[in-house]
Amino acid sequence: MRIPRSLLVLALIILAAVAAGFASAYNAHPKLIVVIVIDQFRGDYLERYRDQFPEGGFRLFLDHGANFTDCNYDYANTRTAPGHATLFTGAYSNGHGIAANEWWDPKQKKMVTSVEDAETKLVGIPGDKPGASPHNLLADTLGDELKLATQGQTRVFSISLKDRAAILPGGFAADGAYWIDPKSGAWIASTYYRPDLPKWAQDFNTADRAAKYWDREWKDVNGKVLRSTAHRKSRDGSEAGFSEVIGATPFADEYELEFAKELVVYEKLGADKATDLLAISLSANDILGHQVGPDSPEMAAMALALDRELADFFNFLGHQIGLADMWIALSADHGISALPDAAKKLRIPAAGLDAGKIEVEINAALNAKFSPGHNATYIKFDYPVAWLNEDAFAAAHVKEHEAEVATGEAMKQAGLRDYFTKSQLAHGEVPDTDLGRKFLHSYTPEGGWYVMGVPSPYTVGSPRGTDHASPYTYDTHVPLAFYGLPFRAGTYRTHAEPIDLAVTLASLLGINAPTHAIGRVLTEAVTSPRAEGGAH
Repeated sequence: MRIPRSLLVLALIILAAVAAGFASAYNAHPKLIVVIVIDQFRGDYLERYRDQFPEGGFRLFLDHGANFTDCNYDYANTRTAPGHATLFTGAYSNGHGIAANEWWDPKQKKMVTSVEDAETKLVGIPGDKPGASPHNLLADTLGDELKLATQGQTRVFSISLKDRAAILPGGFAADGAYWIDPKSGAWIASTYYRPDLPKWAQDFNTADRAAKYWDREWKDVNGKVLRSTAHRKSRDGSEAGFSEVIGATPFADEYELEFAKELVVYEKLGADKATDLLAISLSANDILGHQVGPDSPEMAAMALALDRELADFFNFLGHQIGLADMWIALSADHGISALPDAAKKLRIPAAGLDAGKIEVEINAALNAKFSPGHNATYIKFDYPVAWLNEDAFAAAHVKEHEAEVATGEAMKQAGLRDYFTKSQLAHGEVPDTDLGRKFLHSYTPEGGWYVMGVPSPYTVGSPRGTDHASPYTYDTHVPLAFYGLPFRAGTYRTHAEPIDLAVTLASLLGINAPTHAIGRVLTEAVTSPRAEGGAH
């Protein structure tokens, strides 16, 4: 007896829905999870440009996925490294330890990045440069838990233009993390993962796939030229590199997703007996946003161009693996302030401060207080955080508490609204307020002594362009959306946080959440309990 085609299709849909309920990392249901993190993609962008997005890109989440519109980071240190660590550990800085992109290392007596590791070397470019690793993480990640659950069968990879945005999402056990050499655009990695690049990545670099993005014009949908990637000089007179010239255009996203496709194919993601994980952090949005702000025509054009690139990438994944066998998540590491001049035109108090001048002013105040007649460098200032040089204070016989309070008071004199010291945060001595909690969540035992400043709204640490790193909604509000069979499509206005991403995916996979995770399972967006039964 022939089964009508319509009934056969209906049966396949029902089977797919049932399979979704029995998701398990242990038997490759789903085959692959892709987490897309868009650097500096504010939470309001999806709604702002919704009517301009065609089918296939962001609409995969807006029309066919679970979209949480009220997702905010509950901390104050809205920077790239903490954001990526938070998304994949399900914890804030007081859990995962990454409180900034860089900090003062009292042992090395210099500023260090969140991922640099002198015990490793870079691979993929000539020379013997120090490499990078996740060694500063104090918590494990979703990928690490997938690895543990499957005794290493899961394949975990992460990529970005930036090292910190590639390394921290992958965690300790990742099979590989790849980022670019800012000058050449070549893809590189660290000996932490392997002694050299895999052949497919070497071939990608050898083919000079970055070359085609030079000397091009970026045009908007109406054909207006927005930027050129012609070769040019930097301010210091040197030849401007790939990140500086191409990084602020959609060509950078295209280039990264081109590399991601090669990775999926040659590493055979989604082809084994355990669920694989791929984290992709797209950096171009951030590089441009710092220059032009969130409301410029260029940022609108960037969003629409990225939408097209994502549609093409999702189409590739559909053909390569099958979207029914995948889950895709979307979020961002932080938002961005309006340009101070734009806010001021609307009579909103705002300012573009000069962080370099503030650093000089704070050091001058500390010298006057502790070492008149001398010229010690007491602090390094990365707006709005001051990193204290413990040796300089020790030479003046000043202990931590006194040093931090004096620095905080000097920061207030220099234009910060208030401050929280490391000592305060370590002992939980903050007001019982939302702001106090955000700064508690920003605490880390790493990096020696420090003072976290509280900036005034729409006040950034640069006289040109704009920035993030505040506890305010324009910096904390980010997208959070999921696509895949277990997720009930719709717009959800219940409160969510980026820490919920890893916890929700871990629960659906039937594995442990990351070690320090404090997020919640977003049950309102998950299919019915009957469909979920049996997987866990």
